[in-house]
Amino acid sequence: MNVEHYKKWDQDYVWHPYTTFSALENTPLPIISQGKGIYLYDINGTPYVDAIASWWACNLGHSHPRIVNAIKKQCDELQHSILGNLSHPPAIELAKELAHKMPDSDCHVHFASDGASAVETALKISLQYWYNLGMSKKIKFLSLKEAYHGDTLAAVSMGYQETFHRPFKEMLLRSDQLPVSPYDATEEEALCQAEDVIKQHRDEYAAMLVEPLCQGAAGMRIYSANYLHKLYELCKKHDILFIADEIATGMGRTGKMFAFEHANIIPDMVCVGKGLSAGYLPISAAIVRNQIHETFSDQPTDHTFYHGHTFAGNPLAAATAIETLRTYADDHIIENAHKLGIKLEIFLRPLAIHPSIKEVRCLGMIGAIEFKKEITGKAQRVQKYMKNHGYLVRPLGQVIYVMLPLITPEKALEATVRTLARAVEETSNATINTCKHRAELFDDL
Repeated sequence: MNVEHYKKWDQDYVWHPYTTFSALENTPLPIISQGKGIYLYDINGTPYVDAIASWWACNLGHSHPRIVNAIKKQCDELQHSILGNLSHPPAIELAKELAHKMPDSDCHVHFASDGASAVETALKISLQYWYNLGMSKKIKFLSLKEAYHGDTLAAVSMGYQETFHRPFKEMLLRSDQLPVSPYDATEEEALCQAEDVIKQHRDEYAAMLVEPLCQGAAGMRIYSANYLHKLYELCKKHDILFIADEIATGMGRTGKMFAFEHANIIPDMVCVGKGLSAGYLPISAAIVRNQIHETFSDQPTDHTFYHGHTFAGNPLAAATAIETLRTYADDHIIENAHKLGIKLEIFLRPLAIHPSIKEVRCLGMIGAIEFKKEITGKAQRVQKYMKNHGYLVRPLGQVIYVMLPLITPEKALEATVRTLARAVEETSNATINTCKHRAELFDDL
């Protein structure tokens, strides 16, 4: 394996997502060739802790034997078959399992390939649902400020970011963004603002789409279950469908199977992906309550949902997802994630006293550090330090975060935070030596 050839070909031919040209010019990217457990290995054999679970997906780590064997077994039986006017056992079984993970199992599952595709599906279902009922004026959507739901055009409409999406502005769907407490207003103020917006156009809104409890790409902005519950109640009161985007927060990441469970709500639709297949193969889904599904009959008028993807419910991916769910149950992944989440907060919380840090946020196995606005470039410096010490993390503006696999040993979790603490200190303009509680910070770790 010629390392230099790969580096050159990578620069010559690969268009990397969310990667600036200058980043590629200044620092060669690690070229990953193997994964095992919580580790990724580059082509030189250098190990890295995958501290972001490969974009929040590989909750069971890499090369998990049960998942790998499930893929191999399915490879010998059926590799691909469409779901249009056909079906196959893995898709049927997975749909049943997902329906029974909902508060009300009276659901149908529409499969897609990735998170944005599942969101796009749910949004189109929302529009056509009201159209089917003869309420075609309900064509607008609600989402939260700083939302992110994917990079297809409808998903971008729900989470418009001027920096990223300006070239596509004229193509987007009609949507309004509601405030998020505590970032935009107090909870009482935010709810008042939300109700005012909804009352003005209640007859036009088809659905509200939310990332339950944690807005990931916005910098791991964590909000309360109570606020989520109140938004849900507003939507129910004003006859607006409620869609939970659990692409990132689902599959145990917050200490429950789905984040919406913390708020004791029953969404009309739930979008799942990423960790659904443990991150091993692309698969996602929109899980839809039957009161919506039943309006898509073709009798007496044709209301068929003419929407689908070539690899929707692909047998290999579906079999992988089934084994993922079985592994979750057999290995008590959700319960362990809950316990690990408590430890993560214990390890991270003392960092809040560092003079460069504005806030530490934790939710289950999500941990984030936001640096003060005036300390520019800090998250990027911490990322570089972590990579040089064998940990892969990614900054989100002024935020650095960890979202380790849910099977991470407690000692490895603690070691990750210790390294993060050293990174914060050793890349600081105002170092931790200026902090009166230096000993307290590291003693608690």
